Amino acid sequence: MRILVVEDDPGVADLVTDGLRHDGYAVDTAAGVGEARDLLDVAAYDLLVLDLTLADRDGLELLRALRHRQDTTPVLVLTARGQLSDRVAGLDAGADDYLVKPFALDELKARCRALLRRPSAALGTVMTLGPIQFDTAAREAYLDGAHLDLGRRESALLEVLMRNHGQVVTRETLQDTLYSFDEAVTPNALEAAVSRLRRQLRPAGERVSLATVRGVGYILRVP
Repeated sequence: MRILVVEDDPGVADLVTDGLRHDGYAVDTAAGVGEARDLLDVAAYDLLVLDLTLADRDGLELLRALRHRQDTTPVLVLTARGQLSDRVAGLDAGADDYLVKPFALDELKARCRALLRRPSAALGTVMTLGPIQFDTAAREAYLDGAHLDLGRRESALLEVLMRNHGQVVTRETLQDTLYSFDEAVTPNALEAAVSRLRRQLRPAGERVSLATVRGVGYILRVP
């Protein structure tokens, strides 16, 4: 999952970004509405964490613009504006959730997980695909009940492939999902992550296939 954090306080931005990256998400940051619009023009995001009091414009302008163009990307407003009228204005403008500063990082991450589950809510917190289970809240994976020792990158890769099982996921989609703009990505970084994940899934034998579609991407199949 790829998240855009729009926040002009460097301390808050670093706290949120580091916390979400620790859980395996690719995170980009923008300090204002203008920078956020530039990023939204070139990348697809699964979630926006949006401050309202920004240096260049009111964050509600960005939120209203997104909804005006029928962009349904989930938006979590994270702001110091805690009055009832502020919360009502934010939700009426199209926010999916509203969290007031100061906040607990664990609560913010839980709210992000809940919003990210909404497009595929039927999957629930724990996704099951054949012998594989993935707990999206704990960020832990299991094969036949045995815990898999996955790094955050492999966990994110497995989640994306499970959500799209039986379909080819392009290299570009995976790279956009797993890596943010400010991360240095070597040419074979994705292949290395896929290789590590394959080793973890190897005990499943023919029950699980993580195949390469040459020149296109990867597909996870469970017969």
